[in-house]
Amino acid sequence: MTGPDRRTDPGFETRAIHAGQDPDLATGAVSTPIYQTSTFAQEAVGKHRGYEYSRSGNPTRTALERCLASLEGAPYGFAFASGLAATDAVLRTLRPGEHVVIPRDAYGGTWRLVHDVFAPMGVHFDAVDLDDPAALAAAWRDTTRLVWVESPTNPLLAIVDIAAVAEYAHEREARCVVDNTFATPYLQRPLELGADVVVHSTTKYLGGHSDVVGGFVAVVDDDLAAAIGFLQNAVGAVPAPLDCWLVLRGVKTLAVRMDRHCENARAIVEMLDAHPGVERVLWPGRPAHRGHEIACRQMRDFGGMVSFTVAAGEEAAIKLVATTRLFTLAESLGAVESLIEHPAEMTHASAAGSPLAVDPALVRLSVGIESAEDLVFDLRQALDAVG
Repeated sequence: MTGPDRRTDPGFETRAIHAGQDPDLATGAVSTPIYQTSTFAQEAVGKHRGYEYSRSGNPTRTALERCLASLEGAPYGFAFASGLAATDAVLRTLRPGEHVVIPRDAYGGTWRLVHDVFAPMGVHFDAVDLDDPAALAAAWRDTTRLVWVESPTNPLLAIVDIAAVAEYAHEREARCVVDNTFATPYLQRPLELGADVVVHSTTKYLGGHSDVVGGFVAVVDDDLAAAIGFLQNAVGAVPAPLDCWLVLRGVKTLAVRMDRHCENARAIVEMLDAHPGVERVLWPGRPAHRGHEIACRQMRDFGGMVSFTVAAGEEAAIKLVATTRLFTLAESLGAVESLIEHPAEMTHASAAGSPLAVDPALVRLSVGIESAEDLVFDLRQALDAVG
């Protein structure tokens, strides 16, 4: 058996550290410099060294875009000021009268953007359970141009068969977009499964330290890449050089962090499964999870996000999230520290009263990389306290 040629096909961890990040030519600096400049000197009118204005391009941003594109296996990558700015850029490729299918439990910000911004401008949409092929078929229209996939979904952690959805979309001349924020390219690479576009909130696992906000789009098609690149410059929702550097710094340790996130999530799930105060545990690593077999096919491991419903209902769930000591009550996810939240009133509040409304007894965990024993103890004492 022969493996990849490591001279021409380096491994994931190697690319996370080195792709797009050669030592600085001017000084030899090993760490990519933060080019904290808005503009660049030109040798003559129209003659420059590849950069003229930092909205249009910046060397630190270029390093980040090349690195993340490499990790997703994409020829093109575009960094944005937030995950929603990245989502917005992709949705702007739709025209009035065209149709997009989104997950029924899509991230609340995606729902808000589609429902409150694009729908009034004439873009039609349906929200369905994309882990059900019949639901996708029923929602399909002649004008459908995009299927927006989350896998795992946020916050119910449903698993979507990316290859099957991409094939279905392509047979009907539509594109498949995958928000890969929860899985990261370390655990899942949607482009290899047939997706056309991958979107990230780099705020989350890629940055990994709760100190930066950013987004990213990876694209395969030349024409679509040109359109996204135009929107990136024309709209101007680009990250600052320091923000790009912070994400680059985080990505270097992505692989080792994700291994620990997954390991700790297993320990948490084992405790939750046995606790009488928990009604239902949602994590694709559980054999009983509806999407477990698909997750085994398309993911390296099952991630650090865990959701569960509190048996005593909404009031107990709200009390629980305020009772933990190591798990910090906060929005966001994917950082080294563990976070806990109540989606119905926090990250998914914008979906209240809609088909995407979240069970008020649901609690979402972003399991960090602290000692697993400490995290299990903290969550168990909080569950015991709420009864």
